[in-house]
Amino acid sequence: MGSQGDTGLLGKEFTQSVVDAMGPKTPARFREIMSSLIRHLHEFALETQLTTDEWMMGVNAINWAGQMSDDKLDDITFSAATRSSSGLTSSAILGPFWRNDHPVRQNGTTISFDTPKDAEVAFMHGKVTDVKTGKPIVGATIDIWQASTNGLYEQQDPNQRDLNLRGKYVTDDEGRYSLYCLRPTPYPVPDDGPAGQLLKLMDRHPFRPAHIHLVVGYKGYKHLTTQIFDKGCKYLADDSVFAVKDELCVTFLPRKDDPEAKLDLEYDIALAPSA
Repeated sequence: MGSQGDTGLLGKEFTQSVVDAMGPKTPARFREIMSSLIRHLHEFALETQLTTDEWMMGVNAINWAGQMSDDKLDDITFSAATRSSSGLTSSAILGPFWRNDHPVRQNGTTISFDTPKDAEVAFMHGKVTDVKTGKPIVGATIDIWQASTNGLYEQQDPNQRDLNLRGKYVTDDEGRYSLYCLRPTPYPVPDDGPAGQLLKLMDRHPFRPAHIHLVVGYKGYKHLTTQIFDKGCKYLADDSVFAVKDELCVTFLPRKDDPEAKLDLEYDIALAPSA
């Protein structure tokens, strides 16, 4: 998995695992070019200690220039501050389907308004705390979104209502949040765009493991963009975009005495002060 380990997210072992992920059908010249590009990019990120804002600036500039997405993208940070050993919740990529207009919803409500028959509903809850003091953070915002069971986010799917499976939740006086969502399912990245074509050239499968996106923030704390992954998914070890980290894998447990959900997911989040 793309776990950071002692050498950070882009250590030599991780870099080699990305290079080795190309399958045997990858054209020789393309393998040579991509191997060199991957190594140089990883070395550049490590050498410059690229920040989240700097990375996002580059991603957004490329996205804008190429007109690859609409306005309806990874909070990859290469700082040693995000190592799991610090107790800080790890970051993961933002992805192309975030929207900046998610509505604020009341704790304990649902983000699923077009729940498919094959969906497993889960009650997700937890606490947001200060990583240094352990004290709850009151008023923190948890911005959450996920794909439906057909592998599509609502802006990709005309059969889902606007802002389905999306919402913002604000922690209460004890730093807690809660909501109903779907147990995520794996899906392939679109094969009609640059990412899909690149995966084909690299002879790699296009699947992303089952995940839920989160952006968490509060004034005076470092912004967190991350994903959580279902431990039961078979694509954890070879995520098409290498976003999985061991510490971001979660277990859905049976939930009792709740007619709205059969599954329970407790997920606590630790933020770092910005100073």
